Order: sequence, then C-alpha cells, then structure tokens
Amino acid sequence: MLSTSKMPLPFRHLTSTKQLTRADTDAILQVAGEMEKVLGKGGDDRLRGKLLGSLFYEPSTRTRLSFETAMQRLGGDIVTADGLQFSSMYKGETIEDTMMVVGQYTDIICMRHPEQGSADRAAAVCPVPFINAGDGPGQHPTQALLDLFTIEKECKKLDGIHITMVGDLKFGRTVHSLSFLLGLYKDVRFTLVSPKELMMPPKVTSFFEEKKISFAQTEKLEEGLDADIVYMTRVQKERFEEVKQYEALKLKYVLTAEHLKGRKIVVLHPLPRVGEIAPDVDPLPNAAYFRQVRNGVVMRMALLAMLLGKA
Repeated sequence: MLSTSKMPLPFRHLTSTKQLTRADTDAILQVAGEMEKVLGKGGDDRLRGKLLGSLFYEPSTRTRLSFETAMQRLGGDIVTADGLQFSSMYKGETIEDTMMVVGQYTDIICMRHPEQGSADRAAAVCPVPFINAGDGPGQHPTQALLDLFTIEKECKKLDGIHITMVGDLKFGRTVHSLSFLLGLYKDVRFTLVSPKELMMPPKVTSFFEEKKISFAQTEKLEEGLDADIVYMTRVQKERFEEVKQYEALKLKYVLTAEHLKGRKIVVLHPLPRVGEIAPDVDPLPNAAYFRQVRNGVVMRMALLAMLLGKA
C-alpha cells in the first residue's frame, strides 16, 4: 500500500529531478498508471475550478500542449502566455515579479524559459505550486518522469536497465534530468554516444562517479546498440553560437531500421526529431517514441493532480 504521506507529494514545486527520492518516483509512477486509465475514459473533473498558468518563453509544442491537454482532461482550465517578446519580461519585469503576479491569477504554474536556473528563481517566490517545463540547458523534470514511466512500461523494469544516450549530451536537458532520475535505481548502466564537442558534461559524469554508476563513453553508435533502451536526441541549433558548427554535427548519428535488425532494443526520443531517426524505424514494434508522447499527457495529469492535492 502506498504511504499516504506521499499523496500528495512532499514538496510544493517541481524544478529538478535531483529533488526526487525513490519513494517520490514510486508514488508518481503509481498515480500515472491510474491516470492512464482516467485518460482512456476521456478524463474526469477532479480539477474543475482550477486554473493552470502556462508560461512558455521558449518555443514548445509537445510539452506545452501536453500540459494544457492534461489540465483540460482533468476538468481544469488554462491561461497562457508565450514568447518573451509578448511578455512583461520583455519590458524588464523580473521572473520573480512575473511569478508573484501570475500566482494571483492561477492555482498552479508551469514555465519554460531559456535561462538556466530560471526555474529555481521562479519557485523561490511562487505563491502557488510551480513546475519547471524546461530551463535552457538545465533541467526538464517532467520529461524525465514521462521517460521513466515509458521505460517501465516498455521494459517491465527500472532496476538493472542498460540505457544508451545518443547525440547532444552536452546541452540536452532531457538526458541530464533522466540521468539523475535513473540514479535512484539499482544496477543501471549507461552508454554515452556523442561527438567530442557534445559529450555529457561533468555535472552528470561526476554524479555517476559519486554514485558508482557504471558508464562508458564512445563516438560510435554501433557500440551502444546492445542496451535495453537507445535514447536518441537532436542536436539543438538554438544552443550554438555558430551555425557552421551546428551544421557539421546535426546528423552525426542517424538510427535506421538496419541498425535495429534482429534487436529488441527500445527506441526513445523526446522529439522533435530532425533526421536522427530514419522514417523506416517508425513501423517497428520497438519504436516507442510516439507512445512516449502519449505518456507525457498521462504523467502531467498525475503531477498536476498530485501537486494540487487531487490525486
């Protein structure tokens, strides 16, 4: 039986996967499983009368739409703002003041912002529950949680998995967040595939070393295909100062059906893809990235309900 002390969550704001314990993730995964059934029935009205402030100061499709879908599937409503150029921040307002204002209008806020650390600044003053929907190259905790839920569903386990992460490991907040989250589980192994220019940063590799988590680094995709999961990422154009460098690296790795021939390795991707997974992978049963998208709605339903005490 799940401890009631974890229902709702023992914290008010979600800014980083590093704040989560194994008990937290167990609780969240359980509620996500329940929300999958709720979504299958078209939703319910447990968040009727609640309002989500959806603030996206950096472009987003999946994260923004899934948050807004999740709120509406649970009977809540949304107010939204997107683009720095349309915000009070463009006029010079601080993140802190924006949170204090929007917190007067809404019951919960999710925010994406291009500045690393912006989520911590927002949460420090936010008068209502706050969820980090991505802070530059920093963290993306809800993506990591939906990835965790997907891995558990696809592999039927979390302890003992071997995951290969491919592509932009330097700037990829999704792989950073997921790495910290998987550190809560036993006997997890990592293979890190990237060009030298985009290797996993020390903040993650030092975490692996501190926790005695097994990891290997390579520039060859083929050396990572004996894992349970291959997690592909796009090279992010917006993180480069020089377009020339981006162009040289953007299609360094392209996963094809030929790579997966005879293998059961599950393929994940936070999307959008820009060519790093060939279309001939899409029909394969182990191509899980579109199932992963649906799991994003389920996970965000769970988090909204838990943070608002309606799980």
